[in-house]
Amino acid sequence: MALLLVKLLLKKNGEFSSTHIHDSQAMKDRGIHCVLDQDREAREQAERLKLTKDKKTMKKTLFMAMAAVFALASCNNQAPKMDEKAQTAAPAELKIAYVEMDSIQTQYKFCKEYEPVLEKNAENSRKTLTQKQQSLQSAAMKFQQDLQNNKYTQQQAEQVNANLQKQQADLQSLAQRLDGELAQKQQEYLMAVNDSIQHFLEKYNKDKKYSFIVTKAGLLYADKAYDITNEVVAGLNKAYKGLNKKAETKKADEKKDAPAAKK
Repeated sequence: MALLLVKLLLKKNGEFSSTHIHDSQAMKDRGIHCVLDQDREAREQAERLKLTKDKKTMKKTLFMAMAAVFALASCNNQAPKMDEKAQTAAPAELKIAYVEMDSIQTQYKFCKEYEPVLEKNAENSRKTLTQKQQSLQSAAMKFQQDLQNNKYTQQQAEQVNANLQKQQADLQSLAQRLDGELAQKQQEYLMAVNDSIQHFLEKYNKDKKYSFIVTKAGLLYADKAYDITNEVVAGLNKAYKGLNKKAETKKADEKKDAPAAKK
């Protein structure tokens, strides 16, 4: 009798009832979506959350951001306060010079060393997301096949589907976290470049006495005679210690500051 009841529950008109989620009103009522739809949504989400494009695009983005940060900092540094305006007389001769930020990006040793690090971080993040996305797609397709082959009870199907949905949510969270970490590193890099340029120009301009030093990007025309890019690049590279030396210095300072071990 028990076997007969099971048979009646599982069969309809002599055939097994469909286990496809599209055809299961009970699963729809529980908010469970078709795994094929879930797989498609996951792939679309991965495309939207892709952390990086090609290297050329990344370099262009960094250049534009670098120019914007430098221009903003220049405006902030050059805008006089009210008391400074009252106390400082205008120079008898207005001296202006400009720098080409794309040349700094390609010739400044700090940029040449650190941008490949950013590109590597972005590539690693992309590979991590791609591997996890492919794994989720494989699991989703296997689940769909198993459903079509009637390998699950409805309760088991709900559990597997819930696990796949959790993996998809975890993947989205991971992509957002990696994206945030990369954006933070890019911001730190841009600020470091800007700080090094600003510090150099403060020393450089003590003798040169320029009233304004601007970037060429925002100029409609610039006489090459006012281009000080080569001098700036040479000065930046001369002062730059290198990533490895900076790391060694930081490590030595930390070791020096660490309390002595108890004997």
